[in-house]
Amino acid sequence: MPLSPRLEAPSEVLAALEESYERVLRRDPGEPEFHQAVHEVLESLPPVLAARPELAAARLVERVIEPERQIVFRVPWQDDTGAIHVNRGFRVEFNSALGPYKGGLRFHPTVNLGVVKFLGFEQIFKNALTGLGIGGGKGGSDFDPHGRSDDEVMRFCQSFMTELQRHIGDHTDVPAGDIGVGAREIGFMFGQYRRVTNRWEAGVLTGKGLPWGGSAGRTEATGYGNVMFTAEMLKRRGEDLDGQQIVVSGSGNVAIYTIEKAQALGANVVTVSDSGGYVVDEKGIDLELLKKVKEIDRGRVSDYAELRGVSARYVPGGSVWDVPADIALPSATQNELDEAAALVLVRNGVKAVSEGANMPATPGAVHVFQDAGVAFGPGKAANAGGVAVSALEMRQNAGRESWAFERVEAELSTIMTTIHDTCFETAERYGAPGDYVTGANIAGFERVAGAMLAQGLV
Repeated sequence: MPLSPRLEAPSEVLAALEESYERVLRRDPGEPEFHQAVHEVLESLPPVLAARPELAAARLVERVIEPERQIVFRVPWQDDTGAIHVNRGFRVEFNSALGPYKGGLRFHPTVNLGVVKFLGFEQIFKNALTGLGIGGGKGGSDFDPHGRSDDEVMRFCQSFMTELQRHIGDHTDVPAGDIGVGAREIGFMFGQYRRVTNRWEAGVLTGKGLPWGGSAGRTEATGYGNVMFTAEMLKRRGEDLDGQQIVVSGSGNVAIYTIEKAQALGANVVTVSDSGGYVVDEKGIDLELLKKVKEIDRGRVSDYAELRGVSARYVPGGSVWDVPADIALPSATQNELDEAAALVLVRNGVKAVSEGANMPATPGAVHVFQDAGVAFGPGKAANAGGVAVSALEMRQNAGRESWAFERVEAELSTIMTTIHDTCFETAERYGAPGDYVTGANIAGFERVAGAMLAQGLV
């Protein structure tokens, strides 16, 4: 797919970017998610390279889209019946110009090198936007923890960490959780890290339990942060969240705490979803019931509908985006919201869309929203709350401190407001007012590229 730059620039700049993208396609075949992430960033960069030719001369684009290190390893483990399985583990340490690599671990059958590279590439700019001195990385495995016993998950996590521990450290690379990796998995991995290294190094992983180096507010951070970003977009339009009807996709950690924060600000959230279908609850999602079903019983949204009663309707399959709403907050996974779904949302009057997941809206969907004047918050800005609080956890670990939830939430609110304002003001500075995609990509790239330029050819 050829580049379609968002803003005008000299032909030689456009040609150089097109050449960079073609090089990615040649060198990284079979990685469509990574191609998509690179494509989206490169479309925003022409005015930056035109205004700052020193970045082009130093080949910063080519350097930033090539990972510093890609680690692939086997993960053998034994299930409860004694059968042996072999999964594949990944860690892509993408860019450390601003600080140690920082980014989550995802355990899901769809994980492959291309998915991890897309996530790591996005993480570079997301982490840069926080201003907290962290680089970009990502990792995971094609292991599926769903339906596995605690002992099986423990054995897998121990095998995974036995290799991963060689490559991480609080000044080198600090993983966290992502899809399929919660407090249970982080605990097992931290224990194995301690055992193998003989070090109590709390800052080596984030998302830890509160009694052993975790941070209050980390569980809530991604969902809370996305709602905070959405509120800032609405504020620029003279509105707030009170009384707005919201559709949320997903039913995991991000979705649950998106719902919690949106409800606290007066919104009515009417949907949740999973791979089997979605629920519409006209009275608003019963958050305590949802937490019980998902966090305690590890159930499905269909179970929520059955327990909720007459106000909730379960729709197997289908699209959660068919439900009319003022605001849509995709919080499940990449490319879950396509162009057709975006057109339905626009016809139904959506006024703001903000990405709680990583790259959940396809490029076609993003263009639909922007052409319709819908406020659109890209994931690298809107869902940066999770990694922001991870960085705050690292800060607490370094000082052997433990902050109260209220302090963490206040810090998160300040960070998300600053990210919003940075994206908004950068877009205006480059002639794209209201375009948060352009603003986020340019602001993140300028910070990383500036650091890389200052540090020489490394």
